[in-house]
Amino acid sequence: VDKRSTDSLSVMAEKHENPMRNIRIEKLNLNICVGESGDRLTRAARVLEQLTEQQPCFSKARYTMRSFGIRRNEKIATHVTVRGEKAEEILEKGLKVKEFELLKRNFSNTGNFGFGISEHIDLGIKYDPTSGIYGMDFYIQLARPGGRVSRRKHKRGRVGFSHRVTREEAQKWFQTKYDGILMDK
Repeated sequence: VDKRSTDSLSVMAEKHENPMRNIRIEKLNLNICVGESGDRLTRAARVLEQLTEQQPCFSKARYTMRSFGIRRNEKIATHVTVRGEKAEEILEKGLKVKEFELLKRNFSNTGNFGFGISEHIDLGIKYDPTSGIYGMDFYIQLARPGGRVSRRKHKRGRVGFSHRVTREEAQKWFQTKYDGILMDK
């Protein structure tokens, strides 16, 4: 009887140390929505390029809204996707602006989270009077290794429920990795 209980404890310890269970940042999406095309949008794209050293993409309006003064298919926002070490660096800067405090409702059921900052110069980018000041949205997708099986072409599979990242796991990851504070507000 004692042997079984020690075996089950060792199995639980192994499950806890399984490298496939480690949560990591899959990608970080940065978005600046200007609400109009033209010079302001290109300056916002320059800000994103300065921050990430990548070429940003432009997003188009889905439909015309006269109250906002935008037309369908008009470019109104710019965004960029960052992965790997660079994503962690930029996320660290963004969380520093928020003082490592996030609301519980910032986390989705699928283990992703997002927040916004009101001024990009808080990230450590030097203020340029010609470009102005822009706010931006951060959206972080968390995943465990092995998620590719659900997206590949050949022998596609499913990620089991126990391997998906839940809201609670994402919140715990945020609290342990960044010593973050979760607020109820």
